[in-house]
Amino acid sequence: MRGRDSTAIRSPRFRGAPVAAVIILAKRVGETDGTMNETAVTSTAMDISAGMNEQERELAELIVSTLNLEISAAEIDPQAALYGEGLGLDSIDILEVALAISKTYGVQIRSDDSDNVNIFRSLRSLNEHVQRQRQRSA
Repeated sequence: MRGRDSTAIRSPRFRGAPVAAVIILAKRVGETDGTMNETAVTSTAMDISAGMNEQERELAELIVSTLNLEISAAEIDPQAALYGEGLGLDSIDILEVALAISKTYGVQIRSDDSDNVNIFRSLRSLNEHVQRQRQRSA
């Protein structure tokens, strides 16, 4: 979630939901004695990150830091869309991520590559592409 849209949650579990709705849901899920249980809120991120391998986690951290997202890398669902729905990245964000990948991993992702839709489909597909390209260069 970027600063420009702080009223909606980009997490795939709460896609597009207003922040207040997520807080209410988290409170209902985690309520035991009338107080909010933080574990209910953080367990969503843990559930998602449990499905990530180390390379995906590293790439998620690169995306979060590059774009100054207001979510943690653990909150990125590795199978959710990066562009539009899902994480909510736009074309400028994708270009910034491609540049960061190039600087970090030495992997070039060309803007005119006809496979970019598939490469940036999800964190998982992006990671698979990066790892394939790194193996070819090695």
